Amino acid sequence: MSNTEPVPSVITCAETGTAARASVLSPRAVPLGGPRAMTVRRTLPQRSRSLIGAWCFVDHFGPDDVAATGGMHVPPHPHTALQTVTWLFSGEVEHRDTVGTHSFVRPGEVNLMTAGRGIAHSEDSTPATTVLHGAQLWVALPDATRGTAPAFEHHAPPELVGDGARTRVFVGSLMGHSSPVRTYSPLVGAEITLDPGASLTVGAREDFEYGVLVDTGDVTADGTPGTAGELLYLPPGAAELVLRAGASGPARVLLLGGEPLGEEIVMWWNFIGRDHDEVVALRERWQHEARASLEGPTPGARFGDFPAVWSEALPAPDLPNARLRPRGRRP
Repeated sequence: MSNTEPVPSVITCAETGTAARASVLSPRAVPLGGPRAMTVRRTLPQRSRSLIGAWCFVDHFGPDDVAATGGMHVPPHPHTALQTVTWLFSGEVEHRDTVGTHSFVRPGEVNLMTAGRGIAHSEDSTPATTVLHGAQLWVALPDATRGTAPAFEHHAPPELVGDGARTRVFVGSLMGHSSPVRTYSPLVGAEITLDPGASLTVGAREDFEYGVLVDTGDVTADGTPGTAGELLYLPPGAAELVLRAGASGPARVLLLGGEPLGEEIVMWWNFIGRDHDEVVALRERWQHEARASLEGPTPGARFGDFPAVWSEALPAPDLPNARLRPRGRRP
């Protein structure tokens, strides 16, 4: 997914110090697109916290009636130095990219795209979709691997069932199950559904920080309550996490975690860089290549050759009238 805000925020994505206790991050509504824009609830990045592990972007959308909203239509757009992780609860999204991928993502499956040195992709909900509901997540690549070759992976994790909980691990390892999709820093991502009043104790890595994105219902994470749309942040240090659903109904969450990145990064629009000048250069490169690549193959294109079916591309918005400043914990 693209950050299609017409004036994207200037965000210095960086770790803050660990919190003394769990905290609640409230979402902000962000419209993506035109008059019938699909609105997402964004909980990362924000002023109080920009990263959870290497997870740097959390958009949560739906359930949306596609007949009313028009669904998802994100024209071709670029990414660098990150991975996109798409996870759906309902609906179907068609994905195309410049490494030749044509894929669909459906509920209970994960699409993971590694941008590396540069990629472009498009995302569209399919005509069969009536209700669209899911999350798009970004992972910042560490400096040592951010120039890796772009790639795409698809995986349908098995459902783990027991004691009033159902779990699908789509990134990393949890509860004895591992996802085969490749990541470049220690991470975990899982969907967990709890029956009313049920609790689940999850073994945690003490060097990980965690986020619990509440999709539906009411949940407490280590005693901190959260409701639909909120992201509960838990700092490193715990050997286990206890999730409990409210008694009034079932609850569903995405559990996201990782080892703190320990690097300074700058995220602007769909690019991740390490300083202002790098982001400026990426923007200029995309503006040139987006025009040229619509005409046909472009030798040496950083963002790859466009599929023949693409007839448009998102232009980059204007840069702010200030230098983008990286901040955060240095390695």
